[in-house]
Amino acid sequence: MKPMREDLDALLRGWPYVHGEVTARKTHGADGRPVLQLRIDLGVLQMEVQGRPDGTRPEGHPTYLEALRDQQAIAGAAFELDEDRCVEIDREFVQYYHRRVAWMALRNFERVVEDADHTLALMDFCAAHPPSQDWIEEHEQYRPFVLFHRTQAAALAALQEADPEGAIAAIDEGLRALSESVADLSALDFEDVEEFGFSERLGELRRSILTEYDLQASLAEQLSDAIAHEKYELAAKLRDRMAEKSDRRSR
Repeated sequence: MKPMREDLDALLRGWPYVHGEVTARKTHGADGRPVLQLRIDLGVLQMEVQGRPDGTRPEGHPTYLEALRDQQAIAGAAFELDEDRCVEIDREFVQYYHRRVAWMALRNFERVVEDADHTLALMDFCAAHPPSQDWIEEHEQYRPFVLFHRTQAAALAALQEADPEGAIAAIDEGLRALSESVADLSALDFEDVEEFGFSERLGELRRSILTEYDLQASLAEQLSDAIAHEKYELAAKLRDRMAEKSDRRSR
């Protein structure tokens, strides 16, 4: 009986790594279950498409976040994030990041949103039970990146459903969340938090959608543009329209 091969030569040769590109594919495991693969330098990551990407069930739960919630409910005020829990939290952060990137490469934007929401919920849990201020700051600096991924994916998912207005609404919601996150980071004395460039990139996506689908900018945006170009008569009319809409909403 020939020994089973343990090298990955055939796999890696058949799926070459291209520097600077994110390449993923959906395939099947030996038992026929669907799995997700992400090509990285020096190898391949294989992930489950449901539950935790590594397929484990921490303490019988689908994810470590759910295990933590159960532990906190039992321990109450005595609950704390010790070193072992922090290590497991970081493992889950990394796993969901890799799967989020893979779903994005495959243009499965709804799954990107789902995995981003899980990461944000895990961040919220950690922030509510901080092991130390330094640990929280170290992790919160990545929230804008996760929000950017989520917002971009939510907008693109709406476009896949031929809903450009929904895409604009998703971007506006994401920009508000991103602005709040940047303000929180500023309060933590992070320097140059605006330099992430995520708001600018989402703004560019928003403008491209408005142009491509011939959508009208919001009254506030039209007013800002009119003032910038010294079109004061138009600005006055836009203010009147905004006031009328505000009156109708308040009735």
